[in-house]
Amino acid sequence: MSEFTVGDRDFLLDGRPVRLLSGALHYFRVHEAHWGHRLAMLRAMGLNCVETYVPWNLHEPAPGEFRDVAALGRFLDAAREAGLWAIVRPGPYICAEWENGGLPHWLTGELGPRARTRDARFLGHLERWFDRLLAEVVPRQLDRGGPVIMVQVENEYGSYGSDAAYLRHVEALLRDQGVAVALCTSDGPEDHMLGGGSLPGVLATVNFGSHAREAFETLRAFRSEGPLMCMEFWCGWFDHWGGEHVVRDAGDAASALREILECGASVNVYMAHGGTNFAGWAGANRGGGALHEGPLEPDVTSYDYDAPIDEYGRPTEKFWRLREVFAEYADAPLPELPPAPPVLAHPVEASLTGWASLSDVLEARGGPESAGPVPPTFEELDVDRGLVRYEVTVPGPRALYPLTARGLRDLAVVYVDGERAGILMEGDEQLKEPVAGHARVELWVESLGRANYGPRLGEPKGITGGLLHERQYLHDVRARGLRLDALDSLDDVEGIPLGALPPGDSPGLYRGTVEVRGAGDAVLELPGWTRGFVWVNGFNLGRYWSAGPQRELYVPGPVLREGVNDVWVLELQEAPFAGKSVSLRAQRETGADPISTTRAQSGGVSGT
Repeated sequence: MSEFTVGDRDFLLDGRPVRLLSGALHYFRVHEAHWGHRLAMLRAMGLNCVETYVPWNLHEPAPGEFRDVAALGRFLDAAREAGLWAIVRPGPYICAEWENGGLPHWLTGELGPRARTRDARFLGHLERWFDRLLAEVVPRQLDRGGPVIMVQVENEYGSYGSDAAYLRHVEALLRDQGVAVALCTSDGPEDHMLGGGSLPGVLATVNFGSHAREAFETLRAFRSEGPLMCMEFWCGWFDHWGGEHVVRDAGDAASALREILECGASVNVYMAHGGTNFAGWAGANRGGGALHEGPLEPDVTSYDYDAPIDEYGRPTEKFWRLREVFAEYADAPLPELPPAPPVLAHPVEASLTGWASLSDVLEARGGPESAGPVPPTFEELDVDRGLVRYEVTVPGPRALYPLTARGLRDLAVVYVDGERAGILMEGDEQLKEPVAGHARVELWVESLGRANYGPRLGEPKGITGGLLHERQYLHDVRARGLRLDALDSLDDVEGIPLGALPPGDSPGLYRGTVEVRGAGDAVLELPGWTRGFVWVNGFNLGRYWSAGPQRELYVPGPVLREGVNDVWVLELQEAPFAGKSVSLRAQRETGADPISTTRAQSGGVSGT
């Protein structure tokens, strides 16, 4: 069996120096039927390794309830079949522009800032998770005939904490569960990050987008021995709702990559292929500078990342420029590109003919109602992704006073006596028009994604500071949550009272069908719709939002079927007044950019 080790200056495979040319590809952001194609694209770009995170919250939605953890094992098997080594980064925290940085909502709801520390309750949950997760990794290590050559301890911990005992515990857990391959950490190339996030005897790697020589000099000043590796070479960047689409010049990215390789270092291109944040799993950042304490910046559904392999799996100009660089370090001609997956043969429009109000959907698929003196959080209602309806009565008679949802996270559509009265967001938490009593108030609050980076990781969602009428708290609050995954079986409409389309622009759940000929990869367009989620044949494509910059949703070809397909749209604000429809078509040509762009600085903004 082959043995992969960490030498004083090089990685060694059976004693021979090797360079890792890796690319990030997250199995959970790519439809499983496309894994083989995307892995073959990595090979064609000149890579010999694939790297993936593992999102804890995707696989353990409730304590001790595991969901398809075996997907990681299947992905690693696919990597081996593609002829690639694999780096596994299991966290438990991953960042990755993913909801809550991969930590389960029930975990951070219980523990708050005690997560990612040596707190005994956190470690108990972690041990249970690793016990299940590592059963997919250990049998697939290199010395057992598998592809796994390296496993990461935590992730960018030096950007978050300084609990060295916790890091040592994670290392011990990995070893105790049978991880025998090389371990590593990854952090930004700054002294406090490397000091807080690294471990003695464990390979330290650094993450950056440019200035490789300076980054490696910082690493060498901190750690004089061991191979040099950039664990995250940020070749692109991600987008926020309401912002501009970000791109990085392909030539600039290629020059930065060449500098890394000229330093004799190994590299992991982040991202080689970004994929998609299906099912509302996109995370969020906090703006406002280096402290990450500012306004919420929720991430869009697309995780294209301006990567060399775009969201649809196609090579971009950046692919060819990076391939040229990698070819200079290859021992043989690079493989040809694999055949592209089929694309939708004929554009088609789906007319939506059935409708149910949000209240009816909540009644049919919502969780239990909570009643108490103060608004419960999403975490207390066990809502990870979705929305919560809060109801309260303004007693009367009383005069007109401002109504405020203190500590709102993140967005609320407000109704007073059944009429829409306004939209509130964090930082703009007071209704523009005052409310008099007696009145019945409903606030439909939506989470736009939990922060995945910085000190506000794990903060609760919902109305976290109470409801105020003038300066008086309104008590006796009723609340009920609707989880997104409660709608993943929309092919079964039992209990949802669908009726005719409503007049006007009513929010709610819309249903229609579309007949497809020549199924394949497609995009779905929603002209006139405002904000919500779409399911095709029970598969949640993710969030749409007219705020942009994303204007369409990616539909993987395997989701579609020949003939009749079900389409569901959950509109949370206002639907188009007329012509309630959506359309499917093939993707635009590679490189076409229907939205405005801004150039990313080559150094990136913050760690992923």
